[in-house]
Amino acid sequence: MKLFAISNQLLEHDLDKVEEEFALDLGRLHTAVLVTDDTYYPQIDRAIRQEAAAMSQHYEVFYSLEKTIRSLVNDTIVATDGPNWWTGTRAPARVKQEADSRLQKEIDSGVTVRSSSPLDFTTFGELGEVIKSNWDLFGSIFSSPKAVERVMANLNTLRGPIAHCSPLAEDEVVRLRLSVRDWFRLME
Repeated sequence: MKLFAISNQLLEHDLDKVEEEFALDLGRLHTAVLVTDDTYYPQIDRAIRQEAAAMSQHYEVFYSLEKTIRSLVNDTIVATDGPNWWTGTRAPARVKQEADSRLQKEIDSGVTVRSSSPLDFTTFGELGEVIKSNWDLFGSIFSSPKAVERVMANLNTLRGPIAHCSPLAEDEVVRLRLSVRDWFRLME
């Protein structure tokens, strides 16, 4: 089901590109509505706003993929160890410490805490560590631990510009699409 959802998003992205490139309306009734602050947003340079709009599609793909990977990790371990797996031995100690530290930092800041799941406080790289350290569970899902490590490293590298408001070069857009495909190919 998750593979279908991500495949659908990639197809939607491709159709968006066709509509944009050929100035077509394919009648999909798919329009993005940007809710902005009409007082301040127009003061931001138009080129920056256009760059943000172009980058939003890459953010959407990466956001969806990262959430899918988090769900896969959690669901796989829950199936064996139950919903309280985080307190057991499945999460590496260093990953637990870092995630717990990030959670505490959010609690201390007084903002709304993003999640009740400690897994949501792990970095993308740490998700890969959880997968590798639990290969007894993930070996039946993925073809190779080294391949998972390589694809996760590629995705983590691509995550940087997307998460930190830098445009992706044309080659990196291609690399992102290939890395997403590589991820799903690992599960074939």
